[in-house]
Amino acid sequence: MPDAEGHPDRGEMELGKVLAALADPLRRSVVRELAAAPDGTARTCSSFALPVSKATVTHHFRVLREAGLVRQVDRGNSRMATLRRSDIEQRFPGLLALLAAEPTA
Repeated sequence: MPDAEGHPDRGEMELGKVLAALADPLRRSVVRELAAAPDGTARTCSSFALPVSKATVTHHFRVLREAGLVRQVDRGNSRMATLRRSDIEQRFPGLLALLAAEPTA
């Protein structure tokens, strides 16, 4: 059962939800950027400069969070997102390497 913020446990991460979250190119770019950063890097949602409205950014991060790809923590007026690298690698080995190898537009 997901925690109070909607983060599933590693064992609850479902391949279908992860793939659905990664099907969107903007969400995939967020995960790719976090994967390229040092482990534990936390960024605000707005730091990704996604070319969509604030409400749509919120939606994209909710999808990533509920799929188990990112962990979000409130920090004052913003939310910080970190990649759940260890959980992803243990649950879906090689997935982050596939994303890193994907050519960007």
